[in-house]
Amino acid sequence: MERQNDGSGGGGKIKIGVCVMEKKVSCSPMEQILERLRAFGEFEIVIFGDKVILEDPIESWPVCDCLIAFYSSGYPLEKAEKYAALRRPFLVNELDPQYLLHDRSRVYEHLKLFGVPVPTYAVVRREYPNQELNYFVEQDDFIEIHGKRFCKPFVEKPIDGDDHNIMIYYPSSAGGGMKELFRKVGNRSSEFYPDVRKVRRDGSYIYEEFMPTGGTDVKVYTVGPGYAHAEARKSPVVDGVVMRNSDGKEVRYPVLLTPAEKQIARNICQAFRQAVCGFDLLRCDLGEARSYVCDVNGWSFVKSSYKYYDDAACILRKMFLDDKAPHISSTIPANLPWKVSEPVQPFDAVRGRERGTVGISRQSEELRCVIAVIRHGDRTPKQKVKLKVTEEKLLKLMLKYNGGKSRAEAKLKSALQLQDLLDATRILVPRARSGRESDSDAEIEHAEKLRQVRAVLEEGGHFSGIYRKVQLKPSNWVHVPKSNGDGEEYPIEALMVLKYGGVLTHAGRKQAEELGRYFRNNMYPSEGPGLLRLHSTYRHDLKIYSSDEGRVQAATPLARPRSKHRAKSLANWRRAWRTGQRV
Repeated sequence: MERQNDGSGGGGKIKIGVCVMEKKVSCSPMEQILERLRAFGEFEIVIFGDKVILEDPIESWPVCDCLIAFYSSGYPLEKAEKYAALRRPFLVNELDPQYLLHDRSRVYEHLKLFGVPVPTYAVVRREYPNQELNYFVEQDDFIEIHGKRFCKPFVEKPIDGDDHNIMIYYPSSAGGGMKELFRKVGNRSSEFYPDVRKVRRDGSYIYEEFMPTGGTDVKVYTVGPGYAHAEARKSPVVDGVVMRNSDGKEVRYPVLLTPAEKQIARNICQAFRQAVCGFDLLRCDLGEARSYVCDVNGWSFVKSSYKYYDDAACILRKMFLDDKAPHISSTIPANLPWKVSEPVQPFDAVRGRERGTVGISRQSEELRCVIAVIRHGDRTPKQKVKLKVTEEKLLKLMLKYNGGKSRAEAKLKSALQLQDLLDATRILVPRARSGRESDSDAEIEHAEKLRQVRAVLEEGGHFSGIYRKVQLKPSNWVHVPKSNGDGEEYPIEALMVLKYGGVLTHAGRKQAEELGRYFRNNMYPSEGPGLLRLHSTYRHDLKIYSSDEGRVQAATPLARPRSKHRAKSLANWRRAWRTGQRV
């Protein structure tokens, strides 16, 4: 679409200059986004190239309306600043704040200035290697900087933002040693050195408290202050082994940000005046769940997400049009040019191959839910013991767990509840055994059932609450008068129902694993690899519910119980979803 008056001083398209090193232009994410911008038909993409950037004077650089420029190794940032001052294009990322990103201490100071949470830290600056500092003290299991103590484990980062050799020092109680984190080399991202205990003295460093994150790091990518895409990966702290997919790329799982984390992303985007920006987020639980920013990387792309490329192209287009052609920006159509039924462009062909169709208009789809009725896995028979109880210990136990209501049923399933019942039964069983020969058959049967209850509760040596459950149902009451003339009911007899068994067999475990793989790869209808066809943010937050029956939970690899108590932690459910294995 040619524009007669675009507000840029000419009658042609808006010129977008890409003033970055060629290795950044040729990377797949940049190519994907630039191709989408071309597909809109409103922009002319002008790539400067290394020779122009490094050798030519700025006066001879191409004149453009909008400029994409960001620092990478060997990039002349000061020269790009002078060009921007000369031509005054619209800047996606401001150039001056990019100097901040070279100094981690300045990054932390800037983050704190804008209210972004960072780990507790202190800075050690040396003018020359091995310089002795009177404010720095090192002991076996801690260091002190300006009187602030950091106990091991703590993190040591170079102040130089381009130096990615980060160390973690461990206390002697954990065996000591140091783990070095570095940029991926093959399938390694960290190495452990058990004999290294002293911190480095060869330069300037930031020291910060170690934040436990459960073995994952979160990478966040912004495109403007209103958009953020987040992905989790296995932390290099875990074992240093990089998880890769079949294409050789690092395995990452898109995650949903909390409202507080979204505000952090917005604050960082505005604080550093970098519309396209990446930063590292640490999600930890130190008393209260909170997220901390430990690094800001400047211009960063998501490596393999077509949804992200679509979103980034649309947002960048809006930025360019808002600044250079606001009259067009207000009439942006809802449909994307590479998704409508038009003659196939080169980009459409690429998109078609990705989707399995070429140039075909498809009605948008939105998955609301998947409904399936599935029987639990193979299990041992479920068994039941019923007996009437009149013992005061058992009746008091019933009142303890039914809220003190004389006619309410009590369900004992948790480890604490079952332990209370076992303790009471152990006291009652010896009494039951000391019966006289004149005891009736009913009394003998009652004593035998109490011994059976005790044996079932003692089985396995611990309580899981999955395969054992006890119900106490009051069946007879007496009226107990009070001094004021009123009275209340008090249970004198209750029906005890012990349910046990239903243990998952080896065949049942195999069925559960196969069910997980089936859901993951084949359950969602039509094209694509099952539930993996969904946009990954939906996959991460997928919720599958099951009955709160233990045998069902054990055989449902992705399920959360319907009751308010989860059978396993959310981390286990997510791990099962990722691997397709049982919980």
